[in-house]
Amino acid sequence: MQTRGEFERAKETLDALVRALQELPHAHTALVSVRHALGSSAHELDAEVSLSIADKDVVLLVELKKTVYPRDVRQILWQLNHARNEYATNRKQDVVALIAAESISVGARDLLRAENVGFFDRGGSLFVPAKGAYLYVERPVPKTLEKSIRSLFTGKRSQVLHALLVRHRHWVGVTELSKMAEVSPGTASETLTALEQMEWVSTRGQGPAKERCLADPSGLLDEWQTQVQTSRRSLTRRRYYVPGTDADTLAHRLASLCDATGVEYVLTQDAAAQHYAPFLSSISRVACRVAPGKAAGDVLANLEARVVTEGANLDIIETVSRSEFLFKEQKERLWLASPVQVYLDLLRNEGRSRDMADHLRKEVLGI
Repeated sequence: MQTRGEFERAKETLDALVRALQELPHAHTALVSVRHALGSSAHELDAEVSLSIADKDVVLLVELKKTVYPRDVRQILWQLNHARNEYATNRKQDVVALIAAESISVGARDLLRAENVGFFDRGGSLFVPAKGAYLYVERPVPKTLEKSIRSLFTGKRSQVLHALLVRHRHWVGVTELSKMAEVSPGTASETLTALEQMEWVSTRGQGPAKERCLADPSGLLDEWQTQVQTSRRSLTRRRYYVPGTDADTLAHRLASLCDATGVEYVLTQDAAAQHYAPFLSSISRVACRVAPGKAAGDVLANLEARVVTEGANLDIIETVSRSEFLFKEQKERLWLASPVQVYLDLLRNEGRSRDMADHLRKEVLGI
């Protein structure tokens, strides 16, 4: 049973759908009926809307939702198709089942189109697959849903995603995943639930034995790439010049000093990518994440590094948490950021870094 507030929000979504239809050229729309209790029937949908456009009469059977993800679509498809087919047997008009919601994810929209089911969201997207009156208006995902998705790729939740991508072929439980990602079990569970809605993870088992595995690691990494590129936020860094050394020698000098003073560090971007999957004949700059503190300053002083605006051969990337050090790997006595972290850092760099990112993803990540 819906609360009064939920009922009112659903009714607002329905009113917005009717207004959107009324604003179409040569269209006439009428709200025929609204169920007494929204969503109370197992077979009937929430509302019936009559649409006349371009001399074509269409009946829209509307199911009202708050937010729709691919999993929600799969759960309701049978009900939508049953209601549409049952209604169509008694009418000569074209009948379209349609989901109206405050927000509908891109994946859910794609699934609805593939199943020939209409949709509308408060962002203005509209799809009515009626014969002779096919309507399709695409708008960006509403900000509420966009913000919800974006939150998956920041903070502690991003550490859960990082852990899943590093072990994308393995099944893991909440407790194991929380330890891997260095987050609370609650954060791990909450993030997994969100990923299930997006159909990025598969599940098996029940209760404490329940496990998840990435069902679509490529799709998840594609979305993370999109989030990085659309944010347009470059990495905060300080650029230095260290005299009399090439990039490889500089990397080993930096590593030796950090190891000697107990400073945690990882190489990233071009310098790390070259060790994971060589791509360039040579590199001219070393990018490094270093745990902040006085000891890190001492390392730079011992290197005789000086801050420059041009001609830098050492970038120190601001690192305020340990999340960027997760799943680091050691190669040739150098600590490298995980391939996932290197990939994401390369996306924020200039020059040939995007090409290196593609190469690293193909050769090392394999997703």
